[in-house]
Amino acid sequence: MHIYESLLELGKTEGNLMPNLYKNDFYTWTQQQANLLRHHQWNQLDLPNLIEEIESLGRRERQELRNRLSILIGHLLKWEYQPKQRSHSWLATIRVQRREILKLLSENPSLKPYLEEALQESYQNARDLASGETNLSLSTFPQQCLYPFEEILSDRFYPGEPATDDLME
Repeated sequence: MHIYESLLELGKTEGNLMPNLYKNDFYTWTQQQANLLRHHQWNQLDLPNLIEEIESLGRRERQELRNRLSILIGHLLKWEYQPKQRSHSWLATIRVQRREILKLLSENPSLKPYLEEALQESYQNARDLASGETNLSLSTFPQQCLYPFEEILSDRFYPGEPATDDLME
């Protein structure tokens, strides 16, 4: 039996077990839904769960942006407030997060209007991260993000006193 037919069989029985399949074997449910879409079998789709999953994909992209911004800004705060502790690891994290955020925005240009809100939401997490990793009081860090978004993503922006040349190579 072809895999497509097997997947269709999983969705059939008395009534429709697709909602149960959605709850009990999400991976198989996704493969089944993809095959139903591919073969234009619209009336067999599990629409309520399919709609929910598509909506959640958009929410995940926004969450991904907030998470990456939190990590990036947290490291920029550490960079600024603990210059003697700077490391190649911090530098690598800053660079990777910048690249990944730019890639995320390139792949999802509709996230751009959300940037200011994401920045404000992420900053509080960044303060917590910086405070926890530096053992500095939370009050050490400004209540609001002082870094403009353009600088946050600029590969030339490293706040605080200049870094040593050997670290930046």
